[in-house]
This record gives sequence, C-alpha cells and structure tokens, in this order.
Amino acid sequence: MTEAPPPPRLSFVIPVHNEAGNVGPLHEELRRTARNLDVAYEAIFVNDGSKDDTRACLEALRQSDPHLKIVDLDGNFGAVVVTLDGDGQNDPADIPRLLARLGPELDVVSGRRYQRKERFLTRVLPSRVANWLIVRATGVPVYDCGCGLKVYRREVVAGAQLPRGMNRFLPAILGVDPSRVGEVWVNDRERGAGGSHYGLGRTFAVVRDLLALPLLARRRPPGPRLDRTVRGAPAALVAGALLAVLAALGWPGERGPALVVALGALLAAGVGWAVGYNVRRSRCAQEVGVFRVRAVL
Repeated sequence: MTEAPPPPRLSFVIPVHNEAGNVGPLHEELRRTARNLDVAYEAIFVNDGSKDDTRACLEALRQSDPHLKIVDLDGNFGAVVVTLDGDGQNDPADIPRLLARLGPELDVVSGRRYQRKERFLTRVLPSRVANWLIVRATGVPVYDCGCGLKVYRREVVAGAQLPRGMNRFLPAILGVDPSRVGEVWVNDRERGAGGSHYGLGRTFAVVRDLLALPLLARRRPPGPRLDRTVRGAPAALVAGALLAVLAALGWPGERGPALVVALGALLAAGVGWAVGYNVRRSRCAQEVGVFRVRAVL
C-alpha cells in the first residue's frame, strides 16, 4: 500500500486572473523554492474567473505535479499560509527569508518591495500615498500594503471573508496586534506577461474604504495607541480635506462661516455614504461569501 503523503506544513496561495503567460514560470520557481526548503507543501492557484487560457495552463502543470491544486475559487490552508501575486512580480526566492522572520513573536510577515519597476506617477506615487494613509490610520507598520508576498499564521486568516479591495488593509482588518507584524525587503520584478489590473483610482478607493475601517476591523486586544489612531483617522482625513478646500477658496473671508457649514455638510454626507457602502458590502461578504466556486481540481 502506498504511504499517504504528509500533510502540508506550507500552503502557497496564488490568486491569478488572466495570467496564462506567467503561471508556468512562477510554478517552476515555486517548485525550486519548495525543494530548497525541504518541507511538505501545497501550491494552491486560485483562478479568479480568468477569461484566457490560465486554467488550461494550470491543468497541464497539474498533470506532473501532485503538489499543485487549482481552485475556482476557494482552498484549504496549512499551518502557515504564504501568499504572492500571480503576475510573476513577486520573487519566490524571497519566501525563505519571510519564513525565517516569522518567529514566535510574530503572526504576519509582509514583503516590502525595493527598486519598484512600475511607472512612478501612475503606480509608485499613488501606492506611496495609499500606504501612508493606511499606516497613519491603522498604526500597523506595513509600509507596502500592495505587496502580495506575505506570510500568515493560519489562525490569522481562518474564516476571513473580505469585500473586494479590503485586502489593502491586511493585516489591520484581521485584528493583528501591530507589535506582531514584521516586514522584510523583497525583490520586485517586471511583469512577465499581460497588463496591470490597477491604476490611479486605487488611491481614491483607499480613502473611501479607510473611513469604514474602525467598524470593519476584527476585535483585537486593547491597545490605546492603535485604538486612538484608528478612531481618529476618519476625523483627521475629513478635517484635512475641509481645511485644504477652505484654504483654496480663500477662507476665512466674508463667506467663511457659510462655506464651513456647506462644505462640512457635504463632507459629512460623503463620509456617511462611504461608511455605509463598506459596511453593507462587508455584511454581505460575511453572510453570503465573496466568490463563487466553480470547481476544485
């Protein structure tokens, strides 16, 4: 009788969307990295409704690799979960350094890309603005939230159902203590094939979603510094925007008080809409899930 393989100690989770040209090279790099780590593992490629040949490419790879699993759109996780983007920009060779950093004092280790390869004005600058806002609002020391290369303990991500886009606030939205989060500098590479799925609008989406974060984050142990920062973030953002608008209009002037009332009401309405929008879709995610599973292969 053939002995059953040991349960995986590591799960590589790779979401892919129209990445037919990238999954082959990435898969081979993951195999080399896993061999060097000498640990039982599984590679779960989560096919996010691709319309190209991504699934066919993955099925061909699965014929020769029993560690590879294809999910449309869910999966099982090991004791430690490693995530990375499916476009080939994250380097699997960096995974051992993230795992080495994940000592008993940490629950999450996030990659921080250096020497970014994207265009500065349309990708790098918006990313820096978004990260600055997220760090100021959450107090969690992750300065590259857009980096897909991360290592989580299973209990941190178990049962998480996040609306689309809320991954920007990981691990803050999962309730991880900021003192148990670390970062490691990682390599950033050119995309292997295809085009980016992100643009300048991501920064505006971050501001919109950030306003609801205090209501959506999982409960965490008391932390006065973090709690004050999170509670104060929406008020600080609104106050900053209000002052900037008023200064541009020449306030204080004769119409100063009227402008304060009008713009304050407008901003309050906008904040209320943003918070309500995210609370509704977060509740929907918890009740009915986020993705529909077509098949597990």
